[in-house]
Amino acid sequence: MWRRCLAAPGRRLATTGDGGTSMRPWAQVKETHAGVVILLGDHAFKLKKPVNLGFLDFTTLEARRAMCRKEVELNRRLAPDVYEGVADVAGPDGRVWEHLVVMRRMPDERRLSALVRAGEPVENAVCQVARMIAGMHARSPRGPRIDEQGSGRALRLRWTASFREVRALPEAVLDAEVLDEIERLTLRFLDGREPLFAARVAAGRIVDGHGDLLADDIFCLDDGPRILDCLEFDDRLRFVDGLDDAAFLAMDLERLGAPRLAELFLRWYAEFSGDPSPPSLWHHYVAYRAFVRAKVACLRHGQGDSTAAWEARRLAELTLGHLQAGAVTLVLVGGLPGTGKSTLAAAVADRLGCTLLTSDRLRKELAGISPHQPAAAPFGEGIYCAESTRRTYAELLSRAGRLLGLGEPVVVDASWTDAACRTAAVDLARRASADLLALCCTAPPRVTAERLARRTGGISDADQAIAAAMTATMAPWPDATEIDTDTPPEQTLERAMRAIRARWAGVPRRFRRPRMEPG
Repeated sequence: MWRRCLAAPGRRLATTGDGGTSMRPWAQVKETHAGVVILLGDHAFKLKKPVNLGFLDFTTLEARRAMCRKEVELNRRLAPDVYEGVADVAGPDGRVWEHLVVMRRMPDERRLSALVRAGEPVENAVCQVARMIAGMHARSPRGPRIDEQGSGRALRLRWTASFREVRALPEAVLDAEVLDEIERLTLRFLDGREPLFAARVAAGRIVDGHGDLLADDIFCLDDGPRILDCLEFDDRLRFVDGLDDAAFLAMDLERLGAPRLAELFLRWYAEFSGDPSPPSLWHHYVAYRAFVRAKVACLRHGQGDSTAAWEARRLAELTLGHLQAGAVTLVLVGGLPGTGKSTLAAAVADRLGCTLLTSDRLRKELAGISPHQPAAAPFGEGIYCAESTRRTYAELLSRAGRLLGLGEPVVVDASWTDAACRTAAVDLARRASADLLALCCTAPPRVTAERLARRTGGISDADQAIAAAMTATMAPWPDATEIDTDTPPEQTLERAMRAIRARWAGVPRRFRRPRMEPG
């Protein structure tokens, strides 16, 4: 009987025919569509199958040897003491039959996935993983070939390919309406965010990453985590935005029932990598990774996996939730002088983590004066003339548009009394593929009069006469939600947040965007 004996990495594995038996360590064999893993004692040996699956071709011995070497080289970036090398399997005539990746065997019970399922405290290990991934990304080579895969166009192609593949399956697993809504929200985000993706490329955020960060392949050892099994067979799938790479693990942690841990991981990654990315991009990349897993589950269902359909639908729900939570939003907060619009706008922006743009401050900036310098004038005169007002609103929307293009939600504090200005805001939201929310502040006349009488040292120059003139010219605003501000500030804010929450009615709490959680 012929049997194979295992040699040290870099040496050949010879076969013998003595049929003898010696002490046999316990062993296990695991098989995937592209390879075989042999667990033997303290080691693991990975064999590439001689298959051509379209996206990989291991049909020649040379191709399998090259891929084994590449696997070792790439994975030593995060687990240098696990990937020991590449060994050959040789026959009795000395001819090489096969090549193996030789690895130090990891304990199954220390998988991150197992620890999360068991409810073990893993925050420190996950923080270390975030630091390791950020460090690998910092050391990654950059260049046009890598950058190309981080463009908005490349991301769109990957999404659309997945939609096409799921729809081409002989048996539909995902509900058609859910799939259509996922596609609509995906393309809506991509349509308006080209400046964001261009900025990510320009900032060097596209890296040669891991490409397949799963909690199953991370082992939490006493001396620190080991991260295994990076994607080696297609460089393009590893050339990604660093945040996209990290989002894979965030998605997997959420899939395992640990959404808070997923958010912490992304926050730690952002801190260690110095990445100021907007929360909308966090959500988009998590959604992308969830949908890729949903697609794979659909494929497994077609191969007879009885649990795959349920998993695919759950991952599609995860995808949809993050796409909804990551929708970029333009919030208009308006109203007449003394209605408390600026106070409410600042509170809303603070609660949502949005950028706040204010007309009073910008108007004086454009006039070249300090925000707190008085510039009172009769209605429609001075810096409050029609031309100055037109310039102010145009600049407000211009700045808001730039922020929306970068994936940043914006709150704009202005009176919004003119219907034409509101129409311009609606047009901006449409061009930027952003959601639009409008809040109109109101208060009884006696309350606004008292507020205007007490006003001192603020940015606004409006008084009771200006308020009366604006009241007479204010166009109806039927699309806005009225917020009565004749209550304590906390209650007023809560009313506004209830109106904003209406947009989130179908979004489960665990999907709501970091820093954009509406109360």
